[in-house]
Amino acid sequence: MPSKPPMLSKSRFIAGLQCPLRLWHQIYNSRLAAEVSPAQQAIFDMGHDVGRAATRRYPQGILIDEDHLHHPQAVESTRKAMEGMFSPAVFEAAFVHDGIRVRVDILERSGWGKWNLIEVKSSTSVKEVHVPDVAVQYHVLRGLGVRVEKAGILHLNNQYVYDGRDLDLGQLFLFSDLTEEILEQQEEVLRRVNQLKEVLAADSPPAIQPSRHCWNPYLCEFWDHCTAGMPEYWIINLNGITRRKLRELEALGVKDIRDIPEEFSLNALQARIRTCLIEGKEFIDPGLTDELGRVEYPIHFLDFETVGPAIPRYPHTRPFQTIPFQWSDYLLHADGALEHREYLCAENKDSREEFARTLLEALGEKGSIFIYTSYEKDVISSLAEALPLYRERLLPLLDRFKDLHALIRRYFYHPQFHGSFSLKDVLPALVPSMKYDRLAIQEGSMASLQYLRMLDPATPSAERDKIKRDLLTYCGHDTLGMVKIREEMLKRLSLSCTP
Repeated sequence: MPSKPPMLSKSRFIAGLQCPLRLWHQIYNSRLAAEVSPAQQAIFDMGHDVGRAATRRYPQGILIDEDHLHHPQAVESTRKAMEGMFSPAVFEAAFVHDGIRVRVDILERSGWGKWNLIEVKSSTSVKEVHVPDVAVQYHVLRGLGVRVEKAGILHLNNQYVYDGRDLDLGQLFLFSDLTEEILEQQEEVLRRVNQLKEVLAADSPPAIQPSRHCWNPYLCEFWDHCTAGMPEYWIINLNGITRRKLRELEALGVKDIRDIPEEFSLNALQARIRTCLIEGKEFIDPGLTDELGRVEYPIHFLDFETVGPAIPRYPHTRPFQTIPFQWSDYLLHADGALEHREYLCAENKDSREEFARTLLEALGEKGSIFIYTSYEKDVISSLAEALPLYRERLLPLLDRFKDLHALIRRYFYHPQFHGSFSLKDVLPALVPSMKYDRLAIQEGSMASLQYLRMLDPATPSAERDKIKRDLLTYCGHDTLGMVKIREEMLKRLSLSCTP
């Protein structure tokens, strides 16, 4: 360990607030971090895109382009840029004070000798974690004598509607002034900075057990390392468990769901999960028979994929507006015949009208429609609002939906669900041949990321073709999975009713 503790930064400060052990690992055990997932990288890339768009609000702004490995040079470049008389803003302005180095997203000139400290976020509102992020930057700048008039967050405006021509950067972003709150936080910032410095100066890492703080506000990159020794049926995975009850169980020394005392207060679902794990067998309620059997043929099994760009791409859309680009529908006839229809928009365009038209053609006016969670309902409702010409045909679909997720949650449990009722956990537990790890695309956020890559002209045509095949395979896997889940449920119900 170095004799002189390493410097903090605003990202390290936020990591330390979440968990001092996370900060310790970042400094001394970074090799233990999990690799950045494609979905997480997409979030980072989105943030960079939003940041670049924000800087275009200041055409004459100066970018400090030295990277984090050349912070002293960046500090000097910042000093020179601030001394200039004509630049309205400095981007990635570098400062160091009190053992903390920071890069300010936008340092906006505000009159003679005054500046606005602006942190750019790819969200549509100010979040709790944003306050200490700006506050520690203010602490550094104030310590250096920089006169900050305002400090706050520049975030996306989800009420802005893109007209399809030029982005109106003045409308795309909103500035939330946090100056008063930041000033109130300064004593707390200093206290926490000193605490984190003590953590980094210690001879051993802080003794902190993994819990829900590992996910809030961000999933810690050391989660896999810190939880490697936890039991398969760890109490943190008990569906719906509250922070208070987690603390109570931890105080009792309970880590495994199977060890939760009988007298410990649990809700009905949690008690069911505990019993299933203790007995090592699944639970099935006979009431599921009526729910699965009360259907109108032909039965549809439906899944959507959507994308929600932070910066709107198409006319009449807003930041993060949900754009459905793909559907898959397995159709089960009364005689047991199964057929599959699908749609994927392969063009860089607003796919909503084509999506709605082709979907209505496929679903017709008859037949129950199985979905998994209520997401498809939300998408249909949004389409009905955005497409008045289709409204009267879209809204009746809602009455035909049957949520398979809700039915399983209410009537069934399998020990291999591990506390989760997501399709990614339920399907492999019931149909082991349909595991997601065999797919190139394994979850919805990855599908959205790959779809945008498919639309990118810079992506080679062979790769675009592969992404298209992978998207069709993934969405079809989900809908066929619902068919198989229903089959498995009916088999189990038949066996349970056999004398």
